[in-house]
Amino acid sequence: MNNHGHGGKDMPATASAPFDADQLCITTIRTLSMDAVQKARSGHPGASMGMAACAYLLWDRFLRHNPANPEWPNRDRFVLSIGHASMLLYSLLHLWRYGVTLDDIKSFRQLNSPCAGHPEHGLAPGVEMTTGPLGQGAAASVGMAIGERWLAATFNRPGHTIVDYRVFALCGDGDMMEGVTSEAASLAGHLGLSKLAWIYDNNRITIEGSTALTFTEDVAARFLAYKWSVHRVGDANDLGALTQALEAALREQDRPSLIIADSHIAYGSPNKQDTAGAHGEPLGEEEIRATKRRYGCNPDWHFHVPEEVHAVMAEKRASAERLEAEWRARFHEYAKAYPDLMGQWNLIQQRRLPAGWDADIPTFAEDNKGLASRQASSKVLNAIAAKVPWMIGGSADLTPSTKTHLAEAGDFERGSEGGRNLHFGVREHAMGAILNGLALTKLRPFGSGFLTFSDYSRPAIRLSALMRQPVIYVFTHDSIGVGEDGPTHQPIEQLPSLRAIPHVLVLRPADANEVAVAWRCIMEITDRPVALVLTRQAVPTIDRSRYASAEGLKRGAYILADAGGTPDVILIGTGSEVQLCLGAAEVLAEEGIRARVVSLPCWELFEAEGAEYRNEVLPPTVRPRVAVEAASTFGWQRYVGIEGTIIGQLDFGASAPIEALFPAFGFTVERVVEAAHEQLRKNSP
Repeated sequence: MNNHGHGGKDMPATASAPFDADQLCITTIRTLSMDAVQKARSGHPGASMGMAACAYLLWDRFLRHNPANPEWPNRDRFVLSIGHASMLLYSLLHLWRYGVTLDDIKSFRQLNSPCAGHPEHGLAPGVEMTTGPLGQGAAASVGMAIGERWLAATFNRPGHTIVDYRVFALCGDGDMMEGVTSEAASLAGHLGLSKLAWIYDNNRITIEGSTALTFTEDVAARFLAYKWSVHRVGDANDLGALTQALEAALREQDRPSLIIADSHIAYGSPNKQDTAGAHGEPLGEEEIRATKRRYGCNPDWHFHVPEEVHAVMAEKRASAERLEAEWRARFHEYAKAYPDLMGQWNLIQQRRLPAGWDADIPTFAEDNKGLASRQASSKVLNAIAAKVPWMIGGSADLTPSTKTHLAEAGDFERGSEGGRNLHFGVREHAMGAILNGLALTKLRPFGSGFLTFSDYSRPAIRLSALMRQPVIYVFTHDSIGVGEDGPTHQPIEQLPSLRAIPHVLVLRPADANEVAVAWRCIMEITDRPVALVLTRQAVPTIDRSRYASAEGLKRGAYILADAGGTPDVILIGTGSEVQLCLGAAEVLAEEGIRARVVSLPCWELFEAEGAEYRNEVLPPTVRPRVAVEAASTFGWQRYVGIEGTIIGQLDFGASAPIEALFPAFGFTVERVVEAAHEQLRKNSP
């Protein structure tokens, strides 16, 4: 660079001096972003250029972080909710020496590069969460802020403050349009999460053109109505005005803050500034050269980081390391004063369970009447939560129905942030995203709702899986067993839909004891989300003295009942339909037909078993097979084959009492027996 000023008579005005260290770093962020997108021939350069000054200022003067330890527990969190502006984040991570190299940036959007098209947690150090689906990052930042409040209330003591981090999210017009952002913002305002600040890149451009096409509301008024503090910065390059706004946000004691920064997408580009053409495609070589000239840069230099920038950033890194060192000293004194709390803190950070965490998990006696698996889950959940005090969660206004209330754990509300029962309100979209934010703070979160409404949480569930976060989703009312509420509340396609998401464990236990074993499995999982699917209606508690132990659930599928020798037919069920298989096996036994009953509560765990075990449970030589599940039949061919019979839902349900619904849709012992006979006839020599 031969001149670190902007240059060019048509350049928008900036409050920065024509030559200073700040402006040099900002310009470098912009040029790195342009060059990386151009080399990849793919990406979104505009927002990175427009918000470079704002992001740089935030990271330099307000964000407490340490590149030498990206996992420092008390670091401030920065969430790039506008994930398409990923090069903005990668440029910052490179300058701060987070481990993102210049070669990594040159391989932006290429196979095996840590610099993916949209930031992904775990790929590049310093990326707090996976973003890309707009709104998810902003909503998850609310979970991070709730996590801070809970950790502070639980661990801080007079004279010993070890938790006081802040959460910043950079949002855009798309975030503001997505409903999940509105849900999360509404809850954040209600809770008064004052350590949360969103910076809104108000560049007024989306893929289709100006936001005037679709988005003309008063965002500031909306957030004031949400009980947020709102600040306006008329020029996203005005470091002085940005400083004042951020300082005001940090002073806020009662409300989260929104800073609306009016920006220019592709700032400095002679022909593409303020155009949709700068949003989702490279600027082009000639436009980049012209832009660099306007920045005062040598247009022939690519991926250039001036030595002055390296020198400046080295000083900043040293200061960042001192921040953590000071915190470590305070934490050392805290640990001596409160060794028991320190022990809990360490378990949370290591995602370990306390000794004896499962000591009080109940077992359930055989009972033909039984109980709903949601009720059994409530008993098990409370037994575990009493031993794991960092388990926190709730429902989307359905706790009395999902049975997920934690007894004597208190409610998390403004003024009582140590409570562990979260009230999300009727906000399934935001609930899932907030759970992701909580999981990223190392707490053990759960959320609950009706299975049919898992569709509202699906984007967040998918991100839980992408990030490998151990979020627990408890879904009740799992079938047409919902009854009179009818098809809108009766899930059909949701089970196979959840099973289709990679790295999600879907567990549908058959009775109370399978529920207990399921929770044992869930609590030991640290690298993926789980969907626990439970009944509204009572299901019999299986006589385990007569049938196999529920411990078989740990392997995904197991032989629950066998007639001895090689079976004539295999009956496979999940959840409440296992009882139909057991009833059918008894009828078939009276006819001299050897039926094996397999409980298959978790496809994913079963598939993870070796071929020897899978073949033991489902011998390939036994072709007559019947699968029974009150859900869409999609996917069941993998276990029964093309010729097998699948008793499932081929249509939506109906509004009627449960006693009428199951027979009407063929979920009876008689139908299973009939299907077994059909299979035997079809496979007879």
